Amino acid sequence: MNILGIDLGSTQTCAIIAQKDDEGLKIIGFSKAKTNGVKKGAITNIELASKSIEEAVRNAEMMSGVHYDKVVVSISGAYTKSVDSIGVVNIPNHEIGIKEIHRAVSTAKHTANIPSGYEIIHVLPYNFKVNDLEHVDDPLGMSGSRLEVSTHIVISQESHIKNLKKAVELADLRVDNIVLSGYASSIACLDDSEKELGSVLIDMGGAICDMVVHTGNSIRYNDCLQIGSINITQDLSMALHTPLKEAEKIKLNYAALSQQPNALIQIPTMGDEKRVNEVSLDIISEVIYARAEETLMILAKILSDNRYANSIGGGVVLTGGMTKLAGIDELAPATFDNRSIRIATARRDLITSFNEIFNDPENTCAIGLCLYGAGYFTPYELDSNEKLRYKGEIENYNRQIRQEIIPQKEIENEIKSDFFDENLQENDTIAIQEQLDFKETREKKSGLFSSVWHKIINQF
Repeated sequence: MNILGIDLGSTQTCAIIAQKDDEGLKIIGFSKAKTNGVKKGAITNIELASKSIEEAVRNAEMMSGVHYDKVVVSISGAYTKSVDSIGVVNIPNHEIGIKEIHRAVSTAKHTANIPSGYEIIHVLPYNFKVNDLEHVDDPLGMSGSRLEVSTHIVISQESHIKNLKKAVELADLRVDNIVLSGYASSIACLDDSEKELGSVLIDMGGAICDMVVHTGNSIRYNDCLQIGSINITQDLSMALHTPLKEAEKIKLNYAALSQQPNALIQIPTMGDEKRVNEVSLDIISEVIYARAEETLMILAKILSDNRYANSIGGGVVLTGGMTKLAGIDELAPATFDNRSIRIATARRDLITSFNEIFNDPENTCAIGLCLYGAGYFTPYELDSNEKLRYKGEIENYNRQIRQEIIPQKEIENEIKSDFFDENLQENDTIAIQEQLDFKETREKKSGLFSSVWHKIINQF
């Protein structure tokens, strides 16, 4: 299966094609394009945004040489909100399966207080309760008469979702899943210990900073600050009276410039680029430092006001293009009350690729989208299509496909042998009923496959 992840950012669009096979997940196509028609995470010109997507995807396809089977697109946190909801269901047969978990999560969705004009992006269960047993990580297979689930629900304006889908469709693509960008970055960056202890991940992008708090099995909180590295560019342009493109160059080259503390930089003047002014590096450093410090202080204030602030034992994980700014790793610890700070890129144990893709924190969201498409998400969730996603679903799907091509006679013999297994006890009535249901389902699938197979044969 080939998965296309599209991160439509405010300053650039990143497209990654990853291939999932028996050996794991590997990146086989990668491209970036300058984003037009997007401001502060929102699409302001559908046609221009579509062209940015089309360019990035086309180049990624040329690099990979393959077509994609699934398209996963990010949605900015700038126009998302969240609500919490609880779902409770009875379990008549006292056996919790996928259907029972699906019912509980769907109940939480239906009882949630969703504002008018909003659609659901994710329904993320973070805690299960079976009868009186609390803090159940995974209720699958457990016995009980009552299942309760606590969920974190991410929602977005209906108009924003429609605009995003239309921009993708104009690029001749079909959206399979929409994923919150901060959630995708957390999938790519956070390790198991950070999730278990509780961590805050901040994706510091071009125009916005997405924040998610992840504890246990799921994210519990998401927020967004509409400030990013582009604000540094604008500050430099105004302070130095130079065009934006020159200010961007200065920002990107600041790491190299900082090695020359007493240097004088020659920069073109706004309105007359043939004229140049000499500017001290100290002035450039003060402008960059002031904006970076302000951004981190606001993020720290958002975090401190959050109810999960005291349960973040895993510290703060920073990623995104703005983290490439020289000195931000030294500035952040003092700003976040001396919490543990980690500048992160995508985890190499989940996916393989070229070093230049992994080493760039700008790519973490797009990599996380591919991981999401490959099944690396919370143990259970309702996705943007309100479909239940769960760990192992892809393996189950592949197993079902293999079962469909088993000849009908073999299916009947297999079921008969299961019924007459010498280890089968007389009181295993539930197991017998499950196998009868399973047999009926497989017979239907086999019949469907047989008819499709005959149609294919007749073509030749």
